[in-house]
Amino acid sequence: MIVLDRLGKTYGSGVGGRVLEDISLTIDRGEIAAIVGPSGAGKSTLAKCINLLERPSSGNVSVDGVDLTELRGAALRNARQSIGTIFQNAVLLRRRTVAENVAIALEFLGVTRADRDRRVQELLGLVGLLGKADAYPAQLSGGQQQRVGIARALALRPSVLLADEATSGLDPDTTASILALLKSLRDGLDLTIVLITHEMDVVRDAADTVWRLEQGRIAESGGLIDVLTDPQSALAHQLLPNRQSAATPAGTRAWTAEYGSADVPVNWLSRVSEAIGAEIGLLGASVEAVQGRLVGRVSISVPERITDAHVLAALNRVGLSGRAATPAAAGLQDARRWHEHAVA
Repeated sequence: MIVLDRLGKTYGSGVGGRVLEDISLTIDRGEIAAIVGPSGAGKSTLAKCINLLERPSSGNVSVDGVDLTELRGAALRNARQSIGTIFQNAVLLRRRTVAENVAIALEFLGVTRADRDRRVQELLGLVGLLGKADAYPAQLSGGQQQRVGIARALALRPSVLLADEATSGLDPDTTASILALLKSLRDGLDLTIVLITHEMDVVRDAADTVWRLEQGRIAESGGLIDVLTDPQSALAHQLLPNRQSAATPAGTRAWTAEYGSADVPVNWLSRVSEAIGAEIGLLGASVEAVQGRLVGRVSISVPERITDAHVLAALNRVGLSGRAATPAAAGLQDARRWHEHAVA
């Protein structure tokens, strides 16, 4: 478990140097938690404070019941062994083989050669690189190098794995394979994993909980499904942005229908059409299966003659929430789409 209690970080003096302010959060054992936010929000600084590479200016960091901010010297170094870190680039030593790169921390601690070799083989097996023990970093793909970085981070049997933009720059297939590996390691080793990322696909695919940083403070947080099904969540719209691809037909009004229930029927469009006594048009959708459940939103067109209350009641009956676009906003969207089509 990771507990941050009113954590703050300031460089220099004055408000201008404040990077993190009053960060309090709890990440449970075995959880994959994503920390997201725009550039400059403080994500990487927060990661460094969690593993005490940067000492917080205020507040406390506890891992598995140990307050790291109270420790110094050898006590802190020993406690840090419970946190493995994966960086954006694996940062492998190019003149060392894969096995030698994985063994660095074990060598530093004076582990015997025989025990070291056994542990390295075990780790390479975990990350699917048994056949690459004698290869050099230049002979590996980007995804394979990151797997070496993961194996190295696990060398001291940590309970926490901190991944700071670990999939940034990888292609989609490689990213998916790294996330699948992390989830497998979480389950097999009972790890707590913290994903520092700006990639919303990564959050949707792997996270159990998500925390959004903005200007050094927590702006929003919650379980991934809870966030995605909250119509008022700004983070939900970042995770699944609106996609209205078709123009709103004349005489109709654009509506957004959002998944809020786990029991939305697959034929909800026809059922809503029947309930309001009018045909509904499909304008676009941003819907995905996350943790075995459909989440997201669908843009539809509804005849203007149908009252808002009637449409909303019909959507609610099938487990959807909804909101109508204002006529001005709908007209502006149509104008923008026409302009983009004309330019293209």
